[in-house]
Amino acid sequence: MPEEVLFSFERRMDRAEIADYLRTVADTLEGSDDLTLEAGSESVTMEPPSRPTFEIKAERETSSSGGPAEFSVEFELEWDEGEGDEDGSLSIQ
Repeated sequence: MPEEVLFSFERRMDRAEIADYLRTVADTLEGSDDLTLEAGSESVTMEPPSRPTFEIKAERETSSSGGPAEFSVEFELEWDEGEGDEDGSLSIQ
């Protein structure tokens, strides 16, 4: 299925700034509110269900030119209509 990017934002930030954004997302999810993302003239509002799929990925991407590796941690919420609930556990330390 083709992917359509509804919103995109990327910028270097202090870890404390990133933590503030993640806290805002967590508070919004916990409060059962819609999630609105805004940057400049871009904006999107989404309505996560009560049990979306939560995915975390840690990756190391090596450069074909032999440069330094790039590390990333990705947090993703996914959902679609009629999706069933799955059980699982996660620990983040």
